[in-house]
Amino acid sequence: MREPIWILDEIVESIHSMLLAEHGGGCGIRDKSLLDSALARPKQKFSYNSSVSIFDLSAAYSFGIAKNHPFVDGNKRTAFTIGTLFLEINGFKLNATEVDATIAFENLASDVLKENELSLWFKEHCIKV
Repeated sequence: MREPIWILDEIVESIHSMLLAEHGGGCGIRDKSLLDSALARPKQKFSYNSSVSIFDLSAAYSFGIAKNHPFVDGNKRTAFTIGTLFLEINGFKLNATEVDATIAFENLASDVLKENELSLWFKEHCIKV
């Protein structure tokens, strides 16, 4: 797999702020080092195994944000948005209902859905564009 297009850290922070402005919630980064760790997760996966799938990397973004809980509020929303944005800028479109996506990300945050299972969920719910 060729190197994907990554999402800049500043974009993640801006998207998080926009999501809070639209949907409400407490503002701010709770722990910058946890945010840095979450955003480095997919890049580290790729650097150690360039044969990982785009879905694995998207799941790594989402898992890192959802589980590290770096923001005061809006972690699941941001995890979903960044995971799907990463897929979109790399040629895939999520084709899931809002209900299915909500359930998946609630399950991710509550340890019902594991990172590798989220990767499979993305693969099953995406189309190449």
